[in-house]
Amino acid sequence: MTDNRNTILAVILSGLVLIAWQYFYNVPAMEKQRAQQQAAELQKGTPQPTASATPGAAPQPGAPAQPSTPGATQPGQPVVARDTAIASSPRVKIDTPRLSGSVSLKGGRIDDIALLQFRETVDPKSPPIILYSPSGTAEPYYAEFGWVAATGVTAKMPDAQTVWQQEGSGSLTPTAPVVLKWDNGDGLTFRRTIAVDDHYLFTIKDEVSNVGSAPVTLYPFALISRHGAPQVSGYYILHEGLIGYLGDEKLQEYAYKKVDEAKTVNFNNVTNGWLGITDKYWASALLPDTGARLQARFSSNPVGNLHTYQTDYLLDPVTVAIGGTATANARLFAGAKEAGVVGVFPFAGLGGYNKELGLNHFDLLIDWGWFYFITKPMFLGLDFFYRFFGNFGISILLVTVIVKLLFFPLANKSYASMAKMKSVQPQLAALKERYPDDKVKQQQEMMEIYRKEKINPVAGCLPVVIQIPVFFSLYKVLFVTIEMRHAPFFGWIKDLSAPDPTNLFTLFGLIPFDPTTLPLFGHYLALGIWPIIMGITMWFQMKLNPTPPDPTQQMIFNWMPLIFTFMLAGFPAGLVIYWAWNNTLSVLQQSFIMRRNGVKVELFDNLKATFAKKAT
Repeated sequence: MTDNRNTILAVILSGLVLIAWQYFYNVPAMEKQRAQQQAAELQKGTPQPTASATPGAAPQPGAPAQPSTPGATQPGQPVVARDTAIASSPRVKIDTPRLSGSVSLKGGRIDDIALLQFRETVDPKSPPIILYSPSGTAEPYYAEFGWVAATGVTAKMPDAQTVWQQEGSGSLTPTAPVVLKWDNGDGLTFRRTIAVDDHYLFTIKDEVSNVGSAPVTLYPFALISRHGAPQVSGYYILHEGLIGYLGDEKLQEYAYKKVDEAKTVNFNNVTNGWLGITDKYWASALLPDTGARLQARFSSNPVGNLHTYQTDYLLDPVTVAIGGTATANARLFAGAKEAGVVGVFPFAGLGGYNKELGLNHFDLLIDWGWFYFITKPMFLGLDFFYRFFGNFGISILLVTVIVKLLFFPLANKSYASMAKMKSVQPQLAALKERYPDDKVKQQQEMMEIYRKEKINPVAGCLPVVIQIPVFFSLYKVLFVTIEMRHAPFFGWIKDLSAPDPTNLFTLFGLIPFDPTTLPLFGHYLALGIWPIIMGITMWFQMKLNPTPPDPTQQMIFNWMPLIFTFMLAGFPAGLVIYWAWNNTLSVLQQSFIMRRNGVKVELFDNLKATFAKKAT
């Protein structure tokens, strides 16, 4: 029974890792490669899309007309460089500790944002991450706010071609908002006040004054538009695309392909909602007042071979009386998905915007996954130790020790049971000699020995069962949290969220060749130093137990560390370091418990026997 249990456990673990490899690395890597090839082909003269048409849901009787949002590159027009597009219109500079960019006075759009604290590579001198870019560039991405006229209203509204005037002068900073103004020449004056905090939150206040000859009914709107689907990680455990938490509709996630198929998804009469577009580490989200009623929408509009993706909402109409003024408030998150900024838990200073603004599950902008009740505490533990030691690699080591301590009583019983099972091995061997042809009698007598010695034959599975959810929760944290991006360890590990950059097949950099580019099996040749260390520690852990008598089981146990070494080589380095450290702690813990239970530790004997066989 013990041998069968070990075989089944080994097969299950191998299967889990193989499945994880296929979902999380191999298939997404191939998809990413194909996407890069397609993107390269499309860039060769393919026209860029126009902006999506109307914000809001489908028109109803009495609803506003559906205006377009012009200003994007039309089919056949050339794509211009980002700097050229920015210089082509008057602008107000954005200057904060975390953001740089500008607000375009043409259209009043926020369409130029760079994230100063995040770089494209681990090199601190590499360019900052570009979040927003204007229309006409290769990858337009921007936010727009304003008013939509109700049906029958002929007054001219500000649009993407409207040139606003700045009242006063100076840049937009956390201490100095800017005010834009435009007069339609027909009795309506529009004023927009834009403020920004020292993180990633823009607050927009739109006012319209009516000195005309008749009342005017208008609908406030806000939209985020992205032209063309960006390159995504393509991993099953991570959502990238359109996202929102829309009242009773709760969390809504639409990947780019999904919204292409749906074309338009309407969410009517939503309260306490937010919506936007998310990448792996960055996001842009509209955050209306929690009490506002929204007509929200996700949409995809094809232009040429590409699509324009848009999230937008309309608020309830307001009527501006003669001599009166109407106001609409909006908020925009545009930046990095830092857990402390977005929000994790509503306590200990970790509420972020989610708590500060009273938002509805804005913490889900970070894809914590279904097992958030494990993933979030895992992140908090890592972040806690990082604040003391300044190194997430050390945090991983310490959190692993804490997890071991938390589950020590359970693991202690498990290893103690395993030690007792080793102590009765002579009795079990004697049963096979006494009843060589009677398997049923062997099983009966074996279970009687287990009962007398108070041995649980499945207890050895518990440490592995515990390790699996911890493993995947740590993988999730390493993969989705921006805090782990470009987080170094020691030596050659400059990014814990990326695979070990060294490679055995290049003699660790001596041979100028990248074996991972080889077709078919190239992905399996990313074998760095830490995966090798992990494989060695797993091999030691296997050798701590007696060699199974069955040749098939021997083969599985001998090959499993090597299989795991290659399978985990492409995983984030932080995860491989965790696995190697956990194996080391497990060997020490199991050896200690075996000695305490009077069972011989057979690690060195098994190692000697292995090398002796190879020598002969």
